[in-house]
Amino acid sequence: MNRKIALITGASRGLGRSAALKLAAQGTDLIVTWHSQSTEAEGVVQEAQALGARAVALQLNVDDSASFAAFATAVREALRTHWQRERFDYLLNNAGVGLHANFVDTTEAQFDQMFRIHLKGPFLLTQALLPLMQDGGRILNVSSGLARFSMAGYSAYAAMKGGIEVLTRYLALELGHRRIAVNTIAPGAIATDFGGGTVRDNAQVNSFIASQTALGRVGEADDIGNVMCALLSDDMGWVNGQRVEVSGGIHL
Repeated sequence: MNRKIALITGASRGLGRSAALKLAAQGTDLIVTWHSQSTEAEGVVQEAQALGARAVALQLNVDDSASFAAFATAVREALRTHWQRERFDYLLNNAGVGLHANFVDTTEAQFDQMFRIHLKGPFLLTQALLPLMQDGGRILNVSSGLARFSMAGYSAYAAMKGGIEVLTRYLALELGHRRIAVNTIAPGAIATDFGGGTVRDNAQVNSFIASQTALGRVGEADDIGNVMCALLSDDMGWVNGQRVEVSGGIHL
């Protein structure tokens, strides 16, 4: 029986890396993307191969929608070359960057970048890749706890994440005829290098977030990677059009 293949954007570090390795350990092959960290992405490929998975890394800039057609062609060639297949099974729209700027200080350029990366990018990339997705597959989009609760300085970022949550419901509805389930995962604050590593490296920020979280700590990458892996599994196939927050219970 053919192994499942997951395509994960932004998998060279953080949540994407964790999800990739969790999936590989459970027997899923990988197409992982990177923007600027090719060495790190190749490291993920090697770790996945050590776990028994077949894996390949492809470059992708989710900020450049004009490149998506060429990326889809590269995915098609990778599938044929490495798997002798025409389709992959799981799409994890994970790639992104952070922005901390008060509403009155947010520039049009910053707003546009958040839009391109966090909403336009997943929208158009999913469009480009759908012809290569297996019927009965899974799509998982990444939102944020900040789409539910509000913290000063994240208006542009959180607005796009709110948009991706709405988009998820529409995708779940419109792709139902292909039996493709579409969900959103909304992480809380995570101790990674995302957003400059503030949650991980600033003891005061880390302590404050922990104090607001029912389970008493900030999240780690594997806390999210485990749930990403679970939501993409066949066991979760009847979960569709849902937002799943993974935050340890922050601001309940």
